[in-house]
Amino acid sequence: MKRYIVLLRAVMPSGRNKVPMAQLREALSTGGFENVRTYIQSGNALVDTTLPASEVEQRVRALIKEHIGPDLAIVARTRDEVRKVLAGSPFRQGHDQSRVFFVLMATRPKAAKVKELLAEDFGDEKLAIAGSCAYLYIPGTYGRNRLSNNFIEKKLGVAATMRNLNTLTKLVEISAE
Repeated sequence: MKRYIVLLRAVMPSGRNKVPMAQLREALSTGGFENVRTYIQSGNALVDTTLPASEVEQRVRALIKEHIGPDLAIVARTRDEVRKVLAGSPFRQGHDQSRVFFVLMATRPKAAKVKELLAEDFGDEKLAIAGSCAYLYIPGTYGRNRLSNNFIEKKLGVAATMRNLNTLTKLVEISAE
């Protein structure tokens, strides 16, 4: 059995991509996942399964679409994988940690697209990419910035979902229980 941290793309507490956490827990439990838990209303779950990550992503996506409605991109990572993402942040020293964001990509982007994107100038905003994670430092107000989850997805041609340091840290902590 492996425990996965499952991150749903673009879930909001209300609106178009509403996924009530109680319904999500029920759908995942009846869909064969064990020890299903959720964290906050923005699409974070933990599940135990023998399936590999790619199958977890496909199964969770299908269960949500069938039982709840939205068709969402899903990213599943183990606790150790998320810990490595957190440890790999180039924006730990000298940066306001509340302004650091992690964009976890469903697949690794093509090297040529990464190179092209990293060559762009983002002013005060900063971008780093390692493997299937983009690290964003956005010193100003989010929403008035150029860097975002949507921007990364479009430029790199991958599905992705963004979380802040506090959320990922808490998910790692919960996954150890």
